[in-house]
Amino acid sequence: MEKQTIFSENELVYPGLASCPACTSALSLRTALKALGNKVIIIMPASCSVPMTSLYPKTAVKVPMMFVAFTATASTATGIAAALKIKGDKETNVLCWAGDGGTFDIGLQTLSGAAERKDPMIYVCYNNQAYMNTGTQRSGATPFGAYTTTTQTGKIVAEKDMQAIVAAHKIPYLATGSPSYPHDLFKKFTKSKDKEGFRYIEIFAPCPPGWGFPTNETIKIGRLAVETGVHILYEIEDGVYKLSTPSKKVLDKGRRPVNEFIKEQRRFAKMTEEQMGEYQRLIDERWDDIMAHVEWTSAKNTS
Repeated sequence: MEKQTIFSENELVYPGLASCPACTSALSLRTALKALGNKVIIIMPASCSVPMTSLYPKTAVKVPMMFVAFTATASTATGIAAALKIKGDKETNVLCWAGDGGTFDIGLQTLSGAAERKDPMIYVCYNNQAYMNTGTQRSGATPFGAYTTTTQTGKIVAEKDMQAIVAAHKIPYLATGSPSYPHDLFKKFTKSKDKEGFRYIEIFAPCPPGWGFPTNETIKIGRLAVETGVHILYEIEDGVYKLSTPSKKVLDKGRRPVNEFIKEQRRFAKMTEEQMGEYQRLIDERWDDIMAHVEWTSAKNTS
């Protein structure tokens, strides 16, 4: 039987923060800080999380935070990490907390530079698959067929495979997470805390107002994403792919049709049967690619 995760009782996110109801970024940040503790400096680019945590003159987070321009997240973290090294501080983690716009698109250049150099930071992308803070415009993370205010007939191309892009930098640790599986997410942040160099965690973050579903179904939507293979939970640790327990169960039981995920959200309401079939094909392709990596690295480690 898998060992039960014990969460810290130390709360580093105040109640009453200015998020939308059922905000998965807020849920994920709370879990992250329970794992990382208070020896953290957070860097946030323009995103939902900035007004969520800091409506002047108050703050909802009990650790230092710095708000920066979209492009500057990883480069700012690089500078802070260098300053901590000069001070001899080996305990404080630098945590980048960015949305998909600040990761997949506008912040990609500095992220790539920091990842290439293996600069010491934990870079988190909470991926709600559009620019939600400015009115739900499409981003590089918006999936095929999804409605946004700039793709009013549905996005005609697939989302960018950011996990593969970051993995290509050969960083020591990459993981995916979901607030619908808090124990898995907590363990990954705990593991990342003790790693060195550049670490990347991508969190699948369902957004009720942006995706068009009731707030009381947030956890359900996150679970459906995993059960259909839309979001695969796994880690890459020193080049070795490892499937996480929730996705292992999906592998054993079989994936649910992606239509079960699509039909719960208004953003996919304009999809045709043909487009649904194409989206299923894209999900199948991504699933097969990750499973091939898991199988290959497992075989390599046992040979």
